[in-house]
Amino acid sequence: MGVKGFVEGGIASIVAGCSTHPLDLIKVRMQLQGESLSPAVSALRPALAFPTTATVTLPPPPRPGPLAVGAQILRSEGPSALFSGVSATVLRQTLYSTTRMGLYDILKKKWSPAGDGNALPIHRKIAAGLIAGGIGAAVGNPADVAMVRMQADGRLPAAERRNYKSVVDAIGRMVRSEGLGSLWRGSSLTVNRAMIVTASQLATYDQAKEAILAHGVMEDGLGTHVTASFTAGLVAAMASNPVDVVKTRVMNMKVEKGAAPPYAGALDCALKTVRAEGPMALYKGFIPTVSRQGPFTVVLFVTLEQVRKILKDF
Repeated sequence: MGVKGFVEGGIASIVAGCSTHPLDLIKVRMQLQGESLSPAVSALRPALAFPTTATVTLPPPPRPGPLAVGAQILRSEGPSALFSGVSATVLRQTLYSTTRMGLYDILKKKWSPAGDGNALPIHRKIAAGLIAGGIGAAVGNPADVAMVRMQADGRLPAAERRNYKSVVDAIGRMVRSEGLGSLWRGSSLTVNRAMIVTASQLATYDQAKEAILAHGVMEDGLGTHVTASFTAGLVAAMASNPVDVVKTRVMNMKVEKGAAPPYAGALDCALKTVRAEGPMALYKGFIPTVSRQGPFTVVLFVTLEQVRKILKDF
């Protein structure tokens, strides 16, 4: 029964990850908008600044939204660019999501009174999600780093691009040029984000589904699954976006030998981002995050319910 949960969750996660990959790529590009990688901290714009007679600060130009970013990618890089890093997405879902979905299923059944995963209090669902998400993220971090870099590569000048051929090439080159530890760069952020996402996403889906069925709003079918999963996706996006922005920037930073890294860590990245771009920078890419997290969660749980029906006799 334990292995079955991993298989069901893995299949559903890979289908969901591949089908929403272009939305995830747009989200990553938007989260990197306005980032300054200059080592000079003095170049950062403070959150509060007062004009002087000597200088006049012009307001920054408006940044493009998700549709404009998508159109720009299509014009400058071609349609295939929307699937940059899809091999890393497949590996990430295979490692990260398969682990978290399987562990959550095991813990939910183990902690429920009847051992079937039903009638589990919300606090235990959240605890199961936190544990499962943290372990899954630690396992899948190398693929996560590769995915972020491959998705972000097209925004760089041609001379500065990494041009990874695949997730295997990306991981191999990272180990050779930056050391084995580079595969777990930003792992604390990945773990924190995964704990937040898994706890909010899976617990919200189960809770929303149970509430819909208990109140007789809908029967246990596609309508219930879509409603509960979209609710779960919205909650997960709101909870995880700030951590996701910092994670994306830390994973994507270039570290040259002998030079200080642009960010000393997650907290340093968060502080520099807020100082340079304001507090709302932590919610950059929120619209594409919701646009991606919503469909991803819907596809994930609808596929999961169908896979469970197919494998119910195994």
